Amino acid sequence: MKPIKNLAQYYVDLLVRLGLVRFSMLLALALVILAVVIQVGATLVLKGTVHDTDIVRSVFFGLLITPWAVYFLSVVVDQLEESRQRLTKLVSKLKEMRSRDQELNYRLQQNIEQLNQEIEERIKAEEAREEAMLDLENEVFQRERTQVELAERTALLRSFIDASPDLIYYRNEEGVFSGCNRAMEELTGRREKDLVGLSPWQVYSKEDAQQIVATDDKVFADNQALTYEQWLEYPDGRKSYFELRKVPFYSKDGRHLGLVGFGRDITERKRHEESLEKASRDKTTFISTISHELRTPLNGIVGLSRMLLDTPLSDEQRKQMQTINVSAITLGNIFNDIIDMDKFDRRKLELFPAPLNVEDFVVEIESIAGLMAEQKGLRFDLERLSDLPPYIEVDATRLRQVIWNLLSNAMKFTKEGGVVITVSCEVEQEIAHVVFEVEDTGVGIAEKELDNIFAMYYQVKSGSDNLHAVGTGIGLAVSKQLINLMDGDISVSSEVGFGSTFTISLNAPLASVPESVQLPPSAQPSLNIFMVEDIPLNITVAQSLLESLGHHVTVAMTGEEAIAQFDPERFDLVLLDIQLPDMTGFDVAKHYRARYQHLPPLVALTANVLKDRQEYFDKGMDEAISKPLAVQAIHAVIEKFFTSSSSAIEVVTQENDPAVPLVDAQLLDIEMLESYTDIVGIQPVLDSVVMFEEMMPEYLAILDSNMTAKDQEGIVAEAHKIKGAAGSVGLKHIQSIAQMAQSPELPAWWENITDWVEEIKNEYQHDIQILKSWLEQKNQ
Repeated sequence: MKPIKNLAQYYVDLLVRLGLVRFSMLLALALVILAVVIQVGATLVLKGTVHDTDIVRSVFFGLLITPWAVYFLSVVVDQLEESRQRLTKLVSKLKEMRSRDQELNYRLQQNIEQLNQEIEERIKAEEAREEAMLDLENEVFQRERTQVELAERTALLRSFIDASPDLIYYRNEEGVFSGCNRAMEELTGRREKDLVGLSPWQVYSKEDAQQIVATDDKVFADNQALTYEQWLEYPDGRKSYFELRKVPFYSKDGRHLGLVGFGRDITERKRHEESLEKASRDKTTFISTISHELRTPLNGIVGLSRMLLDTPLSDEQRKQMQTINVSAITLGNIFNDIIDMDKFDRRKLELFPAPLNVEDFVVEIESIAGLMAEQKGLRFDLERLSDLPPYIEVDATRLRQVIWNLLSNAMKFTKEGGVVITVSCEVEQEIAHVVFEVEDTGVGIAEKELDNIFAMYYQVKSGSDNLHAVGTGIGLAVSKQLINLMDGDISVSSEVGFGSTFTISLNAPLASVPESVQLPPSAQPSLNIFMVEDIPLNITVAQSLLESLGHHVTVAMTGEEAIAQFDPERFDLVLLDIQLPDMTGFDVAKHYRARYQHLPPLVALTANVLKDRQEYFDKGMDEAISKPLAVQAIHAVIEKFFTSSSSAIEVVTQENDPAVPLVDAQLLDIEMLESYTDIVGIQPVLDSVVMFEEMMPEYLAILDSNMTAKDQEGIVAEAHKIKGAAGSVGLKHIQSIAQMAQSPELPAWWENITDWVEEIKNEYQHDIQILKSWLEQKNQ
């Protein structure tokens, strides 16, 4: 098979090499020769001989058949060759395809491996993604759950905040609202979304916004919480009193974000407090009324009983009269304790130190105590253990009240024996250390009771005779507080069955011996005086006084008038009120000194206590005197600037007129009134009092409006007017209360101002009646 295959291949190669024509001719020739040979061979075999015709016939037949066979064969071969070549090319292409297939297969294997790897990685990534998604879903779920919980908590917190009756709001560092609760919406009349972005000036009235912004600024400036109280108004006009607290808040990094505000409606509490204050005022009014109503008959009983004791009486009548006298004094002292207890409750008890003749005081104690002891059949002694100074500066009325309390207790708890008072004094650096000891031989006090006897309303239980039930139980408590106010103390030592000893020790400055009145000579010049004063009553009083002394007075009521009307060539003396409506007296003096080269003396008029005159001199004044004007003060100024004598004018101090009740000396400026009436007469003073009485309702109405608005400046200004007006007519008590009302620098001023105002309102008419009675008595 292989040789045939090789022969066929040779045949084909030869055909390709010789070409179709040449190969066909050669093949035809070969076939002819082959046919002749076969013919010859067959003929020889069959016939044994070969003839020419056989050869020709073979040649002719071969020539006739061979071209077609060769052509057909050549065509077949050629086609076969073409097929072979195509097949070869196909095989070659198949080989290439196979090679490429192998290469692709290799790449496919690699891709499959890579794909498998990627698939594996994707499977892992998918698993990781699924895990991550699961974790994310869990996280989202947890977050959603947290958000739901947070939303629930926020909603719950918001519900709590909105349900709260208290105001809750937030303002940022720019001072505008960032949020609020429902109570704040009700107060402002705005929804939270409408309120956000607004400032307090756009929400509240101007008056309310001023205080709100001021406190906001203070919180921002100090970075500290602030609590205060303020009236706020609802849209319907209803006002409520709120306790407001503002707290600064910060971000996590410490950045200041703004403030949180809280407000609690304390209107009911305020009303309750006002009710309590009213009850206290009513109690004070009641006590004051009782005091004013009962002191006059008590003073009458004491005075008349003393007068009757100086007349011839039988022994029985004298004992009865002594009992009346001592009982009236004791009742007065008990009532003094009640008054003082009320003042202690209101923190308004005052002392009025004045020079006290110590010897006269001791003699008075000795006299009254002797009568009390005689009435009970007891022995009484008063011993002076050391020399006593002539005068000390002390509130004699309060000291007398304390000693009467101790003496009354000693007499009350002593059945037999007696009472001894010892007095001693040591002087050191112009301070008198005075000691009073009240010793009795009474029932005594148990040691366990000693710590309680100075407590309010406490009564010592000292035996079966029920002596402890007598009395109010407030005398010792008030006495101790009084002595403490006098820079002193009370101590006690006692033994049951052997008596008690109460020791009063106090420190009092030495006082000069008061001298009699020495008026300046009447030959003082008549002056043209320019007075700057804004209170009409003060003008009336001062003008009357100055004109009665022979001076001519021109008045200006404001600083502008003082500047416009002043002519240094026209006036000899200038009296400048320090507190004017539009400027101060210091401002006026400064203007005068800047404009004029030569000036008359500038004298400051002040309703305040003169503590440091140098302060007035440093601010342009040549002298300073207190209001209301006193004759001695005017004479002293004239003596200083207009006479050759430079000696100081002696200050007048008169002993109280025995005909004037003690209460008058506490309510009225007797010294000022005496000198005033002696110069201008009774009627001008009475006219000034009537004028004051007519002006007071207007003063008090304005003062009440300022109290309602809590306007400190307005309260101080109006109290200053009342103080000046009261001082001008000698109402010392009203003047002293108004002095405290106009002094906001005093401790607990806001806590006491209501009581002071109420005391002025409740007592000024009574004091006016006392003053009128005094003037009528003086006119008789």
